[in-house]
Amino acid sequence: MAVDLESALQDEEEEEEEEHALDEDAPAHHPVAPPDESFELSTTVDPSYIISLIRKLLPPYQTYNSCSSGVEGNNSQKSNLDLIEEKLAPPDSTRVQGSAKEPSEIMDIIDDNKESACEEGKVDGESGCRNELPTASVVEEVWEGNGCILWDLAASQTHAELMVENLVLDVLLANPTVPQSARVREICLGIIGNLACHEVLMRHIVSTKGLVDAIVDQLFLDDTQCLCEACRFLTLAIQGNESNIWAEALLSDHVIRRLLWIAENTLNPLLIEKCVGLLLTISESQLVAPILLPPLVDIGLPNILFELLAYEMSQLTSEKSPERYPVLDVILRAIEALSVMDDHSHKISSNKELIGLVCDLVKLPDKMEIADSCVTAAVLMANIMSDVTNLATEMSQDLPFLQGLLGILPFAANDIEARNALWSIIVQLLVHIKESETGFSSLYQYVSVLASKCDMIEEDLLDHQTDSFIKHGSTDGCETKSNVIMALERMASLLHQWKTLKDNADENSLSGKHHVDGSLVDKLLHCCERYINCLFMVC
Repeated sequence: MAVDLESALQDEEEEEEEEHALDEDAPAHHPVAPPDESFELSTTVDPSYIISLIRKLLPPYQTYNSCSSGVEGNNSQKSNLDLIEEKLAPPDSTRVQGSAKEPSEIMDIIDDNKESACEEGKVDGESGCRNELPTASVVEEVWEGNGCILWDLAASQTHAELMVENLVLDVLLANPTVPQSARVREICLGIIGNLACHEVLMRHIVSTKGLVDAIVDQLFLDDTQCLCEACRFLTLAIQGNESNIWAEALLSDHVIRRLLWIAENTLNPLLIEKCVGLLLTISESQLVAPILLPPLVDIGLPNILFELLAYEMSQLTSEKSPERYPVLDVILRAIEALSVMDDHSHKISSNKELIGLVCDLVKLPDKMEIADSCVTAAVLMANIMSDVTNLATEMSQDLPFLQGLLGILPFAANDIEARNALWSIIVQLLVHIKESETGFSSLYQYVSVLASKCDMIEEDLLDHQTDSFIKHGSTDGCETKSNVIMALERMASLLHQWKTLKDNADENSLSGKHHVDGSLVDKLLHCCERYINCLFMVC
């Protein structure tokens, strides 16, 4: 008998190893489908498996807590869940009716671990759970596992459409009606968020009765991850064809105040990024901005963005934290979006503290890790300078600012709008430098800055030939000079003046602090003149 037992155990181990090997061969991101009925759909996951997962997300009719009172849910909820489950049931299968004592789908999963479900519920010698129901923690753990699989699968449009056709939205909407953890809410929002990535499904989301209000209500949760997922979904919703419905849902005073409260008070970088990202999307939407932006501005949106920017700048200069770089960028983009709106630009351009923060960002010597933020800052400064007439005169005396602008050129090479904004600021600064009235010492400082950025200027000109100057630098082609050409002409004039003064100056006065590499000066001057001549040849 011992030999037979040993042989049986060995055979069982071999079978388990074969099953384990099959599981390992399957892609990690695609769950292994059970051998149920097959659907004729182009998908790498068996549709019947997806449907089974949806059915397993149906909430139980009561909260399965250890030794709980076992009070049943309300009858209307039970009837709704019955209706959903009947629609989800496979046509050729016999459905076991669930009850307060027998939650069919959840119990099917937990049966394998039945011995631990109620043992954990014993407290101080008391007996286990009545009716041998699983503990709430076990039920929730199983639910989370199934939910996370659907969360991943919803990223595929094929799977997402199948899920919506099989009432996943109704199932997810039913879950908030029963007590649950923040993790369960996060998963529900995550699944809906992935479904919203597919524009064709947004109509189904808004047409599911009660779902719009339920999602907006999630903004009043106190869980960071849930709020992140809620903001992510609403950002996608605002960008879709059903944006007007979501705008109306967010228009309530307590909702928009809650949005700003979250942005102003959270310390979590990811939540700041998601919340401000939602506010940015609202500002950029032609349909939603006229509805939501006025009340948001009235209750202090610009000031909150200024405070957030000040905090991020303090963090940037005190200790570098890469996780905060996206936060800095989205805040700047939100401010920049307001700066181009006629009704709100004055709140941006009139804030001197903001202008100081943007200038400080431009002046930072190490820009590689925050390149996008620096480009956005340059565009924002261009917008501000177009509103504040005397600002260019004042900034023309700030040499580190000019040097910082030239240092941003490589990062704006692929963004025509940002590149032109940079050159527009540069030319405005250079125009206010009167070389004939500038002393030798002051002219030396300007020439030093320009010469130090000679390679960056030349690289930018090489990457953008004369035809792009005409097409994108001005609106009237050759009749109006582009910002680039005007800036090159001003540079050439300053460099010529410097060479003249240097040749006429006493040799002793050029030693020490007044020395500039003559080869760099000649190289930059040649570069400027060559591209200026190219423009006239094309015209």
